[in-house]
Amino acid sequence: EVHFVESGGGLVQAGGSQRLACVGSGFRHNEYTIGWFRQAPGKEREGVACISRKDGSTYYRNSVKGRFTIAKDNAKNTVYLQMNNLKPEDAGVYYCAAGPDRGSSEAAMRTLLAYYRSGFESWGQGTQVTVSS
Repeated sequence: EVHFVESGGGLVQAGGSQRLACVGSGFRHNEYTIGWFRQAPGKEREGVACISRKDGSTYYRNSVKGRFTIAKDNAKNTVYLQMNNLKPEDAGVYYCAAGPDRGSSEAAMRTLLAYYRSGFESWGQGTQVTVSS
């Protein structure tokens, strides 16, 4: 079972930048898809970006393309999310998740979300991102 500790959130003005990090433990190999998800108050948790721990391929939801960058450092068991030009709608609690490698795509993110909803893994505490307009 993989566990994550997320960090790097806080208050930022619209147009600003933040870099989130999640440090994982419990990895048994490199064949994982790791995703960043977020949840705003009263809204469903949604996928933001994901990366294959094996080959580094990435996927982004349309609303963050060109503004967010996901990256990994396998040696540090860490995945980063660099967020630029933040918008108020980017606010929420951001979480990391890892599941069996399905590459990086919208389908891989849906599979990862279902994997956690089924209880195979548990969410960490997340990190709060607040964007002031």
